[in-house]
Amino acid sequence: MPDTPRQPSNPWIEDNHIVPIDPDEFTAVLLGTGTPRAYPGAAKPAVAVVVAGHVLLFDCGADTTRQLIDAGLMPQRVRDVFFTHHHYDHNAGFPDLFISSWRTHVGIIAGRAVPMRVYGPARTREVIGRFHTALEYDIGLRVAYNKSDLDGAHVEITERDEGVVFEDGDLRVSAFLVDHRPVEPAVGYRIEWRGRVLVISGDTRPVPATVEAARGADVLIHDAYNAAWLREIAGQHPELAIQVTNPAKYHTTTLEAALIAQDAGVRHLVLTHHIPAPRRTPDAEAAYTAGMDAIYPGPVTVGRDLMRIPV
Repeated sequence: MPDTPRQPSNPWIEDNHIVPIDPDEFTAVLLGTGTPRAYPGAAKPAVAVVVAGHVLLFDCGADTTRQLIDAGLMPQRVRDVFFTHHHYDHNAGFPDLFISSWRTHVGIIAGRAVPMRVYGPARTREVIGRFHTALEYDIGLRVAYNKSDLDGAHVEITERDEGVVFEDGDLRVSAFLVDHRPVEPAVGYRIEWRGRVLVISGDTRPVPATVEAARGADVLIHDAYNAAWLREIAGQHPELAIQVTNPAKYHTTTLEAALIAQDAGVRHLVLTHHIPAPRRTPDAEAAYTAGMDAIYPGPVTVGRDLMRIPV
């Protein structure tokens, strides 16, 4: 496994000022690489994709707004949110993001003055719609008293399990079905722009659909768990064996993720949603990815929060 990439200075902050996004940039930012369990240094799942002047958000864990700020992207830049499924660790940050992206911060970035657009599989309207309904009292106050933009108070929801969900010029986002049962449906996303391809698996067992969606991709961001580590933890705590091992039944091992990347001809594999989260040291991450290089010879990156991945 290569050394963890050294991150350059933040391209979206200069002399403590927010700077415009380069319209030629295509970068994935790992806002959260954790799971429902609380780990130090691993926020709940979310990926920001900076592409064609947009900031597209994929999933929205509870820490997302703070992570957007710490990344220098700011929540006000987010209009489009794509959900892979509706486990709480992937959507609980939506109410905070919705309000934080709408409210104007004078002198930094204008607040969102248009409806937030939300995309996801079936049940998205039910789940995210209820989040929005729960905010109605607060929204009413902000419109009436704080004079927030009325259009920004709304959300537009598109449900689609497969096919193109978003297009803007050369930019296209397509959904594909994955297998995260008992959570269903669940999807991954393929983001295409100017001949470059980024694929985000979401949470899933290994499925042929991911291989097909990731065929020839520049970057594949895939969920992963270390099977040997989980077996060891379950052996040390037999009374908790079910709680420790059951989540693994609908995720992908590190070795399975390597096989997917190899079969798909992916140029760069990035692991996230770590179970369990390795310490952020080269030795721990090498142990976490042990055996992957025998399956997939390409570069493997163990995702860390706020890491930027060029596409």
